[in-house]
Amino acid sequence: MLLIKNGRIKTVADGDIPLGYILFGDDGRIAEIGSGEYTGDVSEVIDAEGRLVTPGLVEAHCHVGFSGGVGSVGYGFNESLEPLTPEMRAIDGINPFDESFSLSVSHGVTAVCTGPGSCNVVAGTFAAIKTVGKRVDDMIIKYPVAMKCAFGENPTKCFGVEQKKPPRTKMGVAALLRGLLFKTKQYLEAKESGKSPAFDMKLEAMIPVIKGELPLKAHVHSSTDIFTVIRIAKEFGLGLTLDHCTDGALIAEELAAEGYPALVGPSFGGKSKRELDNKSFATAAALHRAGVKVSIITDSDVTPIQYLAMFAGFAVGAGLPYEEAWRAITVNPAESVGIGDRVGSLEVGKDGDAVIWNADPLVTVGASAYVTVIDGKVVYRADS
Repeated sequence: MLLIKNGRIKTVADGDIPLGYILFGDDGRIAEIGSGEYTGDVSEVIDAEGRLVTPGLVEAHCHVGFSGGVGSVGYGFNESLEPLTPEMRAIDGINPFDESFSLSVSHGVTAVCTGPGSCNVVAGTFAAIKTVGKRVDDMIIKYPVAMKCAFGENPTKCFGVEQKKPPRTKMGVAALLRGLLFKTKQYLEAKESGKSPAFDMKLEAMIPVIKGELPLKAHVHSSTDIFTVIRIAKEFGLGLTLDHCTDGALIAEELAAEGYPALVGPSFGGKSKRELDNKSFATAAALHRAGVKVSIITDSDVTPIQYLAMFAGFAVGAGLPYEEAWRAITVNPAESVGIGDRVGSLEVGKDGDAVIWNADPLVTVGASAYVTVIDGKVVYRADS
């Protein structure tokens, strides 16, 4: 059993403990959290010496594990020869030895939701995994967690401009997604009626989506595309997250009324395309004020995953309340991608994922992990 003592503990779930301890059980889960001293027997003790201790950070939208360089075998972000590839599975493309995993661990990111990129109108399923391991099968928190779809400039450029085939317009993107959903609905109805239609791997992959068991994870930047995917989700009764949500501040009240979570970012860097004209670290604050559940994302490798906490700090500087910024990189993303029962806060019974920081990463630029614990085991020490 591992004990962290003398920590400034931010549970996220139940306030802060100015000086307390966390006990991790042999099963890898949190066994006890308390103030003052723990006097029982343990096998390993880490003295936080008054440092900030938080839950492991959760990245709700990234492509960690899929990099490898243009033209290499490892370049696996997009199956970009056709626009509809729902049969693609993230777990078949993740490389646990991608450098982004070690950078995640050294900067407090202990869980990521990762999967195919945003070229395809429908790209395949995302996986929620821990950031340490040699085999993806052993890293899985939950799989699948969502079906990735994309609107806007990425699919229209990849297919309409570069390959001279649909979709070329916003209407074309919506039509392809809607058509796939209609076909899946008909296919499912035929199966349930006993007609035994010819096996179709794409439609099989979409059945959990049409049944409401697997949400759409929608790459949307512009207000037009945000409202279009909401329209489609409501037509078919689908679950949905709004990933990027760049124009969110323009339509914050409307989005609050709809009730879908927003995964905001990456807000760092240049505005490389027109649909990013309203990119800003102030977007998270505007959405939060309106009542939207907000997560902050890096979209790694678009921006480096090790700066997730720093980006939350930038959002604080742009108006997001400090405590809400912590929620935006812990419990909110965990709940939004369906793993809130396992990670995102320090609570008895949850996975033993915690970070001792060398400084508050929302306040100090360049702060990183002093110690990172995943499943009750130390996986990183700054001094080792």
